[in-house]
Amino acid sequence: MTTPTTPAELYRHGLRLLLQKDIPAWVDLWDDNGVLEFPFAPDGWPERLEGKTAVADYMRHYPDHIDLHDFPDVKIHQTTAAETIVVEMRGVGRLVETDTPYDMTYIAVVTVEDGLITSYRDYWNPLAVQQPGADFAGANR
Repeated sequence: MTTPTTPAELYRHGLRLLLQKDIPAWVDLWDDNGVLEFPFAPDGWPERLEGKTAVADYMRHYPDHIDLHDFPDVKIHQTTAAETIVVEMRGVGRLVETDTPYDMTYIAVVTVEDGLITSYRDYWNPLAVQQPGADFAGANR
């Protein structure tokens, strides 16, 4: 595979890594000082993760909670800033603990500088998968 050179290519590469459950390689797409934000985080969930290490800790157990099968609908929109994209997408799979279907739509605003993610605002809807005890990315709540 060629090295991703645009934010859109890097993002699509990251989706492939998530489907392969290669979380360490996905985390390697992040700048050491990258910030991951969840503007709609429910109470007790992190709203902001600062730094690659915090992102890695948060994502470490992701495949233990969500078994992603596909991203069947991904639309990437270029903004007027070349380094920033807006992504509309849908992820499908199953929740591991309950073996129930997982189907989530997302909007993300992602900034890539020097080939690494520096900012990722993840606008997912936690109400769509609200279940007692659910912990989808291994976050300490």
